[in-house]
Amino acid sequence: MDQIPLTVRSDGRTHRFTVEVARTPEEQTYGLMNRGSLDPDRGMIFPYDPPQEVAFWMKNTLIPLDIIFIAPGGRILNIAANTTPLSLEPVPSAGPVEAVLELAGGRAAELGMAAGDQVDWRR
Repeated sequence: MDQIPLTVRSDGRTHRFTVEVARTPEEQTYGLMNRGSLDPDRGMIFPYDPPQEVAFWMKNTLIPLDIIFIAPGGRILNIAANTTPLSLEPVPSAGPVEAVLELAGGRAAELGMAAGDQVDWRR
């Protein structure tokens, strides 16, 4: 998968990450399954064109993740924090999204990320 820089501007601070881009349906289905860890400055982004409502699950995902839903225009719509590993329970967006960002569980709260923060990942 391609790896690109991504930034989140939150409360006057800029947080930088390197993320893998899950573009194809196969990459999006597999996501971060079967990984035993995720570095704090790493993640995965799932772009959607056109924007749409989505729901994720944690099947075969071994670590807790923060699932960050990004509305059209790049603002965080909602965050599902510390999702439960291996859960089949759907984790839905709060509306149409242009992308979903997955980070290590607890990272969004640690950095103070919240709905309305700006995400920039297009390069």
